Amino acid sequence: MKPSVGRIVHYVAYGTPGGEFPSGICRAAVVTEVPKVDDPDPVGTVRETDGEGNVTTIGLCVLNPTGMYFNRETKYNEEPKPGTWHWPEKV
Repeated sequence: MKPSVGRIVHYVAYGTPGGEFPSGICRAAVVTEVPKVDDPDPVGTVRETDGEGNVTTIGLCVLNPTGMYFNRETKYNEEPKPGTWHWPEKV
């Protein structure tokens, strides 16, 4: 599957330092940006790609219970890891 603008993915939350919100919780996120490999990178890092040359670092709007969080450089990780995105599990 390839991410595209408007699709829903899961973002894995970092949690809060005080523990009010635990780390590792999946949140719904809307894809807001899918850059091309040769697009300028806003933070100066090399864009990660999958085996087919598709960019796996995307922009997200994360939907939290207390508000929204925007991140333009969220990396894909098949295993849920804080600060990354993955496709929703099939239920």
